[in-house]
Amino acid sequence: MKIKILLSSCTIALGALLFSCSKGKEAAPASERLENTLSVVPPASSYSVPLAGNGYVTTLASGGSEVITGNGLGNWTKTGSITSVWFRLALSGTLNVSIRAKVPSGTSNIRVTVNGTPFTKSITGSSYATHSIGSVTIGAVGYVRVDLQGISKTGGYFADVSDIIISGASTANNVVYANDAANYYWSRRGPSVHMGYTIPSGNTAEWFYNEMTVPAGEDKIGSYFMSNGFSGGYFGIQVNSATERRVLFSVWDPSQGKTTLVRKGPNVVDNTFGGEGTGGQSYLLFSWQAGTTYKFLTQIKPDGTGASLYSSWIYTPETSAWRFIATWKRPNTVSYYTSAHSFLENFIDTRGYLGRKVRYNNQWIYNTGGTWVELTQGRFTTDATGTNDQRRDYAGGLDAGSFYLQNGGFFANNTAYGSTFTRTATGTPPTVNLTTLP
Repeated sequence: MKIKILLSSCTIALGALLFSCSKGKEAAPASERLENTLSVVPPASSYSVPLAGNGYVTTLASGGSEVITGNGLGNWTKTGSITSVWFRLALSGTLNVSIRAKVPSGTSNIRVTVNGTPFTKSITGSSYATHSIGSVTIGAVGYVRVDLQGISKTGGYFADVSDIIISGASTANNVVYANDAANYYWSRRGPSVHMGYTIPSGNTAEWFYNEMTVPAGEDKIGSYFMSNGFSGGYFGIQVNSATERRVLFSVWDPSQGKTTLVRKGPNVVDNTFGGEGTGGQSYLLFSWQAGTTYKFLTQIKPDGTGASLYSSWIYTPETSAWRFIATWKRPNTVSYYTSAHSFLENFIDTRGYLGRKVRYNNQWIYNTGGTWVELTQGRFTTDATGTNDQRRDYAGGLDAGSFYLQNGGFFANNTAYGSTFTRTATGTPPTVNLTTLP
């Protein structure tokens, strides 16, 4: 089937008890998505893995228009384009692979590669049918990758492919793939992951300080590396395109009233946002670099009129200075800094097959008593894509003394929801002078 669609992407996200954001549109708390019915794949003699929720065009040839839609793979015309499908197996043994496909006319010759083992297949028939591809032996638990590539065709395009069909000893139990059609958009984005920080009892936090490093090579397009999350908003850095990166600070509207801008820093853009939620958004175009550690500082305090003020700064080594982003006023809210957390998300569904990772270190609060207090305990969570068992490529914990978060890329070993971690205290509070910030 030849199809024409308009591709678009929006940023969103979140996780348990957290908030996340988007490039031009912001979403509701992912805690709402955690209420979805668990969609565990039941045991069966065979499984149909829909490309609509589990497939990606991983290589798009020059002039190609291959695309994943609600029906699966369409516009498959170029020999240089590759479409990849992933599913997770918990058992070793034989894996039998077939595809459900149809061709427009004549014969199409295709290559199907299963975990590196290639098979060639000739397909005929203008109605959907199951075509056996071959068998491989699975030796280790984890995700299996199936690649589709065209070789030759007599019709206008190679084929429409709706499903990868799997069976065999390796599929006898605990097969994981996206099977909740209503949420394929989210499953293709991949799981959002979060690290919540424990504020020691007896402290009312006014300031939160965090240091964040995106390792080299982990800064994929569509990534939001959020450092300073709080009840009602978040502050971090994004990769919006191959040529654009942002420092993003957003504050949601309360249930009554509108969040308004008080002031902003040089070159900062401010917007209101809508969609599933509303609020104030501020961002700075800044070409931050992977491998560099950036420092994030956020202050939240009541203003004495029944509202609260939310302010954020980022320290950029490139300028050797703190840069002010914005102060937002949230009405009908009397709050200090609560629900301290960080998160990692991908906000472009076509790029959910790519892996990303981030490290967080040296978390501190400055309490209302005028004392710096170090935060060393973290709790890992994921959103409904993970809790509903649509994807298991999510992880978090400790890495070389820092907290880390990781998602996407279909890696084998995931972290259990709710796992807690304690990093080694540095004992060295931030050197920032809070009274001289811009």
